[in-house]
Amino acid sequence: MVAVAQELPGEKGEKEALGSEWFPSRMHCFVFRNWACVPQARLAEVVGAEPRQMEALALSMGLPKQGDIDPGWLTRGYITVLRRNWHLLPYDQLVALLGQSREQLRYNLLEDDFLFHKLGSMKPKCEPLKWDDAYQDAAAYPVRKTDLPPPAATREPRFAFIPRLQAADGTAPRTAPGESQFGLRLIFSYFAEYGDPLSDPEVSSYPDGLLQRLAAQGVNGVWVHTVLRTLAKDAAFPEFGEGCEKRMDGLRALVARAEKYGIKVYLYVNEPRAMPAAFFEAAPARAAMRGVRTPEGNFRMCVSNPEVRRWMRDALADVFTRVPGLGGVFTITASENATSCAAHNVQSQCEHCKDRDYAEMIAEVNQVIRDGVKCVAPDAKVIVWDWGWHGHGDAVDIIEKLPADCCFMSVSEWQLPIERGGVKSAVGEYSMSAVGPGPRAVRHWAAAKARGMTCIAKIQAGTTWELGSFPYLPVMDLVAEHAQNLSTAGVDGLMLSWSLGCYPSPNLEVFQRFTKGTHAHAVLYALARERYGGTAAGRMCETWAIFSANFREYPYHIGTLYNGPQHVGPANPFYLRPTGYKATMVGIPYDDLTAWRAVYPEDVWIRQMRKVAEGFEVGCVIYAMAIARMNDAAKSEAQRELDIFQAQGLHFASCANQAAFVVARNANDKVAMRRIVTDEIAIVKQLLPLVEADSRIGYESSNHYFYIPQDLLEKLINCEYVLEQLKKTDE
Repeated sequence: MVAVAQELPGEKGEKEALGSEWFPSRMHCFVFRNWACVPQARLAEVVGAEPRQMEALALSMGLPKQGDIDPGWLTRGYITVLRRNWHLLPYDQLVALLGQSREQLRYNLLEDDFLFHKLGSMKPKCEPLKWDDAYQDAAAYPVRKTDLPPPAATREPRFAFIPRLQAADGTAPRTAPGESQFGLRLIFSYFAEYGDPLSDPEVSSYPDGLLQRLAAQGVNGVWVHTVLRTLAKDAAFPEFGEGCEKRMDGLRALVARAEKYGIKVYLYVNEPRAMPAAFFEAAPARAAMRGVRTPEGNFRMCVSNPEVRRWMRDALADVFTRVPGLGGVFTITASENATSCAAHNVQSQCEHCKDRDYAEMIAEVNQVIRDGVKCVAPDAKVIVWDWGWHGHGDAVDIIEKLPADCCFMSVSEWQLPIERGGVKSAVGEYSMSAVGPGPRAVRHWAAAKARGMTCIAKIQAGTTWELGSFPYLPVMDLVAEHAQNLSTAGVDGLMLSWSLGCYPSPNLEVFQRFTKGTHAHAVLYALARERYGGTAAGRMCETWAIFSANFREYPYHIGTLYNGPQHVGPANPFYLRPTGYKATMVGIPYDDLTAWRAVYPEDVWIRQMRKVAEGFEVGCVIYAMAIARMNDAAKSEAQRELDIFQAQGLHFASCANQAAFVVARNANDKVAMRRIVTDEIAIVKQLLPLVEADSRIGYESSNHYFYIPQDLLEKLINCEYVLEQLKKTDE
């Protein structure tokens, strides 16, 4: 990174931040939201108060005395802290709250998996929040005495799932009937630090216990997010490579650790990343390397420049030389971060690239990556992913230009036609409710096979953005159907997930069990018998069938997946007036029903969500019957699974409620609004003890916690406020 102070993305934003009228003041909101994840001394420092004043304010709102705060909130939970303060604090105070430098926060916003985009690609305007002794005046700031429910009988701190997954427990892989025909089964860590995981010399997000459990369920490859300029030094670019020795030590340790479990390590390569203007101004020769400007104010490194291509090739060769045993890389070359001028199809704006062929440029970037890897590691896999090519359209012209010794990967379900609630559309990606493969993948795999390339399907085996805040979905019939379809499609390997759905679950094991001629029902029954016992196997298969059948009713559209309230669920507040804010990509849904429902009419979207919720409710009843038939060894984990699935049903029910509330609010139907809010209170009260008892609920590695128990408590306060305001309008 360039050691020059840079403006933070959106720092001069003028759009007013949202208020939180259900609290007596912004200070009350600040203390309430952060009480569970930021030490009171730091809270006090941020606003210029004394720690005792923070505590007094917290106690006045019915919060308990603050105990020790897990330091993990500032590493693997900082996105949660950032998101809950996005409308409360200006950047200078956010930096202090997070304990990050401005440079580190800027890097995270731009390089940590679309983080700034997930926050709306804009920073709301917030005045500095400063302590005033008036906040102690009960008359000036009367606190509403909300009847907050007592803590659940069974509680565990957030992140408690991590130590459970850290230590190996000796579990051996289950024996599958023959060797799976899916040679590669690649996945991400359930709790990896997405932005820069290799900066941790232990790479603790891939511990022995997690690797052992993944191997036991058929995984033989894990992938790690990287930024190439942080991995290797280069004489022409002295800014690059800071801390690379530590990262290489961590990567070597991870490769050795994974090898014990028969797992190879792969790097995610999305290069070359854009750089600030100062980088291109630091030396005369760099001016010719400057490509198209990004919305954040950086500039792409233009791959039409031979020096940029030389750097990429040499950096990858250096990494694979210093870390022998790496499994390989997979590439995204037309989307995600701003990389080449062809990525996002903006090459016409670059004086060096404007006359070049798009397909040639995309193939060239993959050729450079392939050359860097294979010049020192000829057996390593270079997996070329067609994500984003031609805007996700037909890309056979690019496939024809790729190096034939690369592996080719396509999203399995892309372009699959579906009909939900009478509305016809097609799948983009991230679908478990619609089972692939779709026509785009089939067409592209055929083109790749014609060139002798190994073909890989990218799927979501555990969960998707249809519901991203849970470890996995119990839709095993859909999972097995997808596996069976791919087993006859000539696919040689699988990427089992993006950053979500990576928990060691029975979903993963399904793919290990498929060989030619295997039938889905036989796989599921054998799996149920081994996990839950013969007396419960039939009921478990019945349960999976109910969950799967009702999940097929999900109102799938990529707009819903990215913008809908399903990930935050009941923690999303009700707004009595339109916010004017657009839902953000798997970030903050606000009240943007238009974006949530995408192609569906309002009533259809609500009805489809209710169908899924009701189906999960029925499935959980049958699951409880199955638990009664299990032996004691299986019952404990099965009960935890049941709690997860009940919570998922509550999320779907809340989605329908939230959409119905916006419809009623816009129609000024106060009777309906009161009914919906009352029902939502009941949902929150059912969900809260489930969330308190299981730290996995609400978590996803690249977004950290979408919500925590404190947010459900705030939703109760929010609901009570809405009911009070509706009552006032009747008086």
